[in-house]
Amino acid sequence: MTDTNEKIISNSPSRGQGGITIQGYEGSFHQVAARHFFGKQVEVIPCATFRDLVRIAQDKKQSAGGIMAIENSIAGSILPNYNLLQKSKLKVIGEVYLSISQNLLVNPGVKLSDIKEVHSHPMAILQCLDYLEKYDWKLIESEDTALSAKHIHQHRSKHVAAIASKLAAELYELDVITPNIHTLKNNVTRFLVLKRENEAAEIANADKASIYFQTNHSRGILAKVLQQIADGGINLSKLQSMPIPGSNFKYGFYADLEFDTRKQFDAVLESISSLTNNVKIFGVYKKGKVVKG
Repeated sequence: MTDTNEKIISNSPSRGQGGITIQGYEGSFHQVAARHFFGKQVEVIPCATFRDLVRIAQDKKQSAGGIMAIENSIAGSILPNYNLLQKSKLKVIGEVYLSISQNLLVNPGVKLSDIKEVHSHPMAILQCLDYLEKYDWKLIESEDTALSAKHIHQHRSKHVAAIASKLAAELYELDVITPNIHTLKNNVTRFLVLKRENEAAEIANADKASIYFQTNHSRGILAKVLQQIADGGINLSKLQSMPIPGSNFKYGFYADLEFDTRKQFDAVLESISSLTNNVKIFGVYKKGKVVKG
């Protein structure tokens, strides 16, 4: 657990509360991110979809919260997840920037020359095409990287490999026959750590916030908002526009703000109050650092 997370004691899951919901199966990159934030012993609750992740994370009888991917340095923002967050009763209490490492996994004893098929999620296959095209392998798309690893373990496959995390190799007793086969080495996914809003304690020394706001769409209004943010000494590290449901091409904005003190953040919120409406604070938390997957 990092120094950042050690300060969030009251937001950490405890025994009896249930686990942390993740999208995908055990061994997925969501679980890798959860381990980095909460520690290796964290219990995870695999969910088939992000919608299921949010639904179960909101239920105190089923989980202690969730961890959800929100953007990737190559693919960009996961836009539907912003809508899920908007409609939920969850708060962001932290974040993890996970450097994604794709690896070729096989059952023990299998050699490269034995492989005839490679199974994985289509995005993982796409990320590794430069390596895969060196071989005459059949590429089979699956719903999840970790599930592919689980299947070749269960079936004791001698001619099938999977592309997945090193954690998947560990959990399913597979060999990493070739590590780091992804083409672009700077492949980072950002995960948001979520807690039910009535249980999320204030985080000491918070220096980042995620918010949503709308404007009246008059000429230059967004520029005025951004100028107020800049004048307040706050770094706007992300600005994502999203259509407002039911409107004719009007947009709301998701923003990540980095600051030195909570007082500074509160002052900027006050300064933009007359220029914005429907402001929602998704969370005030500590900035995450890039960690290895």
